[in-house]
Amino acid sequence: MVNGVISMAKRELVRFFRQGHRVVGSIAQPIIFWLFLGSGFGASFQAPGLEGVSYTEYFFPGILLMVVLFSGIFSTITVIEDRNQGLLQGILVAPVPRIAIVFGKVIGAMVIGLLQAFLLLLTIPFLAIEPGFAGILMVILGLIIAALGFTALGFLIAWNMESTSGFHAIMSVFLLPLWMLSGAMFPMTQAPVWLEWLMFLNPVSHALLLIRMPLYQPISELLTSSQYIIAFIVAIIWAVGCLMLALSRVNRQQCSA
Repeated sequence: MVNGVISMAKRELVRFFRQGHRVVGSIAQPIIFWLFLGSGFGASFQAPGLEGVSYTEYFFPGILLMVVLFSGIFSTITVIEDRNQGLLQGILVAPVPRIAIVFGKVIGAMVIGLLQAFLLLLTIPFLAIEPGFAGILMVILGLIIAALGFTALGFLIAWNMESTSGFHAIMSVFLLPLWMLSGAMFPMTQAPVWLEWLMFLNPVSHALLLIRMPLYQPISELLTSSQYIIAFIVAIIWAVGCLMLALSRVNRQQCSA
């Protein structure tokens, strides 16, 4: 099983790095998006309780989340490509536990998204943020939890899809609103009450807190903050739940077969 997981994950990484246009696009797009929006909204951004925080700085955790969210989920589109090419059918009849397929695909896609996020973390010295080494580790932990949850979600959706165009349509309609309503682009406190409740119920909002709060608060405060603890619990439940649903869906198909 371990060899199967490693082989599947390695295949995802090799496929990604062999596609140069995909590597350049996945790295350049969030940076351009971050710089353009940060510069455009910077002059008019004044959020309560965030005096002195530029929009470029405020938007930075949202860009980190967008990278792991979009990269992780859209990397699982290879599930559909492998099925159309007949490779997935060959893997399914091989003496490899199906759990290895899930973990291999999810881990490979996670690593792709996390590598891109780690590159963006190198820009922290250019911002007015000093999280320290411990804070960076907590940010990385938040990125890993977010990447696990939403990559597993992407796998779950891709497993039931027959075409890549259908996958893109569903994820564009479903994914973008989740990210926009996470507090990545504007604070939750500035939203109407009904929208504030939607943002609170959005699991992406809690994943964003796991990334944003360690940038400004020491670990001693995080461990005693009810907001951070709730966000951590929700993000863990979401990640484990999506992964278990993916495993259940694959095993159910095996039993029916």
